[in-house]
Amino acid sequence: MPRVVRVTRTGGPEVLELAEEPAGGPGDAELLVDTDAAGVNFIDTYHRSGAYPLDLPFVAGMEGAGTVRAVGGEVSAFAPGDRVAWAGVQGSYAERVRVPAAEAVPIPDAVDSRTAAALMLQGMTAHYLVASVHPVSAGETVLVHAGAGGVGLLLIQLAKARGATVVTTVSTPDKERLATRAGADLVVGYPDFGSRVRTLTGGAGADVVYDGVGRATFDGSLAAVRRRGTVALFGAASGPVEPVDPQRLNSAGSVFLTRPKLADYLATRDELEWRAGELFDAVARGAVTVRIGGTYALSDAARAHEDLEGRRTTGKLLLVP
Repeated sequence: MPRVVRVTRTGGPEVLELAEEPAGGPGDAELLVDTDAAGVNFIDTYHRSGAYPLDLPFVAGMEGAGTVRAVGGEVSAFAPGDRVAWAGVQGSYAERVRVPAAEAVPIPDAVDSRTAAALMLQGMTAHYLVASVHPVSAGETVLVHAGAGGVGLLLIQLAKARGATVVTTVSTPDKERLATRAGADLVVGYPDFGSRVRTLTGGAGADVVYDGVGRATFDGSLAAVRRRGTVALFGAASGPVEPVDPQRLNSAGSVFLTRPKLADYLATRDELEWRAGELFDAVARGAVTVRIGGTYALSDAARAHEDLEGRRTTGKLLLVP
């Protein structure tokens, strides 16, 4: 039987258990996919810990890529042998995954399966942030937190492609080098980053702050953003932000605060195809580089979570069955 990474109780990385489960055949509107790689994301750690509760037991993971093994009777857009990728499909830490056909996108020949798996959730997150939450324009100043992370490296590249000046925060010299190679104009440490951004912009502040860190950076993000600017709080790697008094947004300069999630920016099939298509095209053209920072066996899923939560990683982590 196919191997999976199962969670029967919430807690630390040690609750991730390697097990065997029958995959079954695809439902009428599903694909049965042999997994080439599954993406490791912070949301997986929130599910594992119980911060974002799921019914127990469950198979971890939400993202991956692989080769179609079988298709359901209502599926006409895909056939066995096709390579597909997906995001938002619970149970992706597995050798074989049942993927709703509506959630799958074809992988172009110019993109390998591991890159596709590494791009789906974080890449489309970066895309909706720069293209939809605050559409970045040439000449704007953008602040990206955690610039050497999977989303951060992609955000830098996508914002630069739109003509922005990009400032990013990192925690180590190695991460600074990665962010600089991705195109960041200024790389700063976390202490006092708000004043550094203000200085760079002549006191005005950043047009938008993309904050996936959360509790540790939120106050500084408000200090760094310009009058009527936007703070997009799209993650909580350091922990959730405490409830915010709306008066703080007034005091910060009539600031817009949003807490977006990917599902709301993949509301239609057209939107999914648009975002995935633009990302795959950018990778195929060499306009965007995807950094895979580590690959792990399914049996090492706990170590992958430990490394991710311990901020010992850069780029994207993958599980490879």
